[in-house]
Amino acid sequence: MTIRQLSETLINQIAAGEVIERPASAAKELIENALDAGATRIEIATAGGGKTLLRVTDNGSGMAPAELELAIRRHCTSKLETDLLDIRTLGFRGEALPSIGSVAKLSLLSRTAEAGEGAEISVTGGKVQPVRPAAANRGTVVEVRDLFFATPARLKFMKSEKAEASAISDVVRRMAIAFPHVRFVLSGSDRTTLEFPATGTDRLARIAQVLGRDFRDNAIEIDAAREDVRLTGFAGVPTFNRGNSLNQFAFVNGRPVQDKLIWSALRAAYAETIPHGRYPVAVLAIDIDPALVDVNVHPAKSDVRFRDPGLVRGLIIGAIREALAREGDRAATTGAAGLMRAFRPEAARPAAAWTPAASPYRPFETTGAAPNHFREQQASFADFATPSARSEPVFTSPSAREEEPPQRHPLGAARAQLHANYIVAQTEDGLVIVDQHAAHERLVFEEMRNALHSRAVPAQALLIPEIVDLSEDDCDRLVAHADEFAKLGLGIERFGPGAVAVRETPAMLGEMDAAGLIRQLADELAEWDTASGLKNKLEYLAATMACHGSVRSGRRMRPEEMNALLRQMEATPGSGQCNHGRPTYIELKLSDIERLFGRS
Repeated sequence: MTIRQLSETLINQIAAGEVIERPASAAKELIENALDAGATRIEIATAGGGKTLLRVTDNGSGMAPAELELAIRRHCTSKLETDLLDIRTLGFRGEALPSIGSVAKLSLLSRTAEAGEGAEISVTGGKVQPVRPAAANRGTVVEVRDLFFATPARLKFMKSEKAEASAISDVVRRMAIAFPHVRFVLSGSDRTTLEFPATGTDRLARIAQVLGRDFRDNAIEIDAAREDVRLTGFAGVPTFNRGNSLNQFAFVNGRPVQDKLIWSALRAAYAETIPHGRYPVAVLAIDIDPALVDVNVHPAKSDVRFRDPGLVRGLIIGAIREALAREGDRAATTGAAGLMRAFRPEAARPAAAWTPAASPYRPFETTGAAPNHFREQQASFADFATPSARSEPVFTSPSAREEEPPQRHPLGAARAQLHANYIVAQTEDGLVIVDQHAAHERLVFEEMRNALHSRAVPAQALLIPEIVDLSEDDCDRLVAHADEFAKLGLGIERFGPGAVAVRETPAMLGEMDAAGLIRQLADELAEWDTASGLKNKLEYLAATMACHGSVRSGRRMRPEEMNALLRQMEATPGSGQCNHGRPTYIELKLSDIERLFGRS
């Protein structure tokens, strides 16, 4: 077999298979070039989902005629000199334009601020046309037509025009969030115009443009640093969640990334606050020394590798949990919106649909005496606790006998209990409806978790130690964390070069698969250098015990018990949602109530 040098066109087509996977990949590369050129206005036009036409227009610094010739050559770039560990731009490989030109019809029209006229160059299936003068505004216009016409086999793997157009929209949204000072406009024959006006330094305003105003009302700001890494951004309150992960955005030094370490840390940060199958809404930006992160992992530059992944993961989890403990107890505004929607159909019912005859109550009399059923309710209000419920937990409050103004407390003062399950409390500017079982379940769980973390977990000794065969590397990692496991009730020690002996297991877990647990911990340590599986199992058991040990639905509560429950909720982090992630209360503002009655 004879070894030969591949042609330049074939080399570029091979590179295009890595860099340009679909129209959205081409859009991403062209938008990155515009941003690196200092553009403050970027317009993207598409047709046929980007397969027929993709045009990116910017007002950046532009290129001189001689630079146009270099721009369409492979490995020619203005963004990198010699140090691959000091990358401060979005693009740097010098492969995007020649790769696109090898599989499509590409034209570049550009003019610098100093030039009197612009210049244009075209590439069709790898064939370059000479540079020619052309009229142009300052900046650059890159037009891509008939993408993959030179490699028809690639077109068979393209999705529908609607799906490809949606992927381009997603790219533009991510770029818009990362660069709020830039105006983005996306238009085309296959879409309505999508426009994101510049918001300057107000990142939350730009995020609200992309994710909607609801996120702005339910976002918690994050700003934390550890060593040479800083994390900023916004995370939604736990009760503001979605059915997929499309509303999670991550950026490293301004670069949009899809990194499994970041997503894993985000899931861990929201553990036990969001229901299974639901996803938090978050926008996270990591600023790190370029020497501590490798963005050259893949030609698409969407994957990164951190020099210290444990540090980054710990920072994300710690910062988000601290923010949730600080502000995450507030109810999502979408809960109140849902409550409003539930009321409106009844409110809109014609008056003729209700007649006095349909009411089970007799009209009020003006004799001054209250009806009997009201007097009976007043007499029994102080004795809501039924005999069967007296063995359940009882809340006590030092100020139970005093009527406290609702404005003194965020969750207000209890006014009633509905259906022996829901507490209605009056706040300064509205009302709160609390699910008593879900709320107390969270309080009990937090008490158990605090006890779990404040002292060593009781352990049960195995009559016969269980020997688990592992690789030497896994054994080394497990033994290095033996002290940490001992605090959680798991006693292990080295047993030869390729095995560990399990001598104790947490008493809370009862009879268990010790070998399976050890292998799971070994896998976690190998991937993340941290083992949270055992702690998660113990916390899951605590959550289950809390669910069965909390105030049950259907129990009548005294007014002082209801108020004491509200005060404990205010003092407990994470009380805005139960252990399963459901909201524990819904808040309705007075303005919303007035709207229901047509007062505003």
